Amino acid sequence: MFNSIISCALGHGDIDIGDSVGSDLTQLTLVFGLLPIICGNFLVKRRQFLIIGSCEVLSLILIYAVVEKGYFTRVDAVFMMLSFLFYTMVTYNVTKSDMLTKVDLMIHEDHDNSTRRKIHFLIFAIIGFVGISISSYFIVQSVIYLSNRFNINEFILSFFLLSIGTSLPELSVDITALRKKEYTLAIGDIIGSCIVDSTISIAIGQFLFPQSVSAQLAIPAILYTIFASLIVIIVVSKRQIMDWKSGILFIFIYILGLPILLSIFIISNG
Repeated sequence: MFNSIISCALGHGDIDIGDSVGSDLTQLTLVFGLLPIICGNFLVKRRQFLIIGSCEVLSLILIYAVVEKGYFTRVDAVFMMLSFLFYTMVTYNVTKSDMLTKVDLMIHEDHDNSTRRKIHFLIFAIIGFVGISISSYFIVQSVIYLSNRFNINEFILSFFLLSIGTSLPELSVDITALRKKEYTLAIGDIIGSCIVDSTISIAIGQFLFPQSVSAQLAIPAILYTIFASLIVIIVVSKRQIMDWKSGILFIFIYILGLPILLSIFIISNG
């Protein structure tokens, strides 16, 4: 979100689109694929994954419809941000029973200890947000510098490089969650992050500072991300387990996309 605001404020809408779409692809294939290889097998609830994963695909289709025009309007951005509320309601209805069970368990916790922990994590969260806001400015400036220095389109740099940087925190969170046997937390974080990237993150900067985008570069990237998302959703929903086989397949899909999209980008960029 900070990257989106800063890049659009500086007049570089391609960085916003490339980072958001690239993060979607990276998280759902590379990060998701690495989890069973690093942490071992874990089960996936078919109904939840299928429905919430479908929301992620719908959000990507909406991006395609907007980016195809070559520019964002504030109306487009508002609609995309509001769509996040719809996906949130869908997610709530799908996971409501699990949430009620979690609340019931929390009632029996030590409230004093729980309060101290909340304050502890709140302080760390505030420090983290301040650090992110500062680092985002320097990250965006670095992409702009590298683009000018090596004559590489900003969308390409954002899609391939910046997206990996913004996806590494998800990998860290998900590994921690899996080691604590919080499987639904890890899965929810991956898909939820993708949905946020495809709605609020990509749109908030465009709402504040509407920008034109390089549709000829963004469209192939969005289409491949939709394709990769559908493969992940179908495979995981059918097998209902994440193991090394699924992990290798998803990592392969990510790696396969790099030469394909890079070739298209080079041709489109002349």
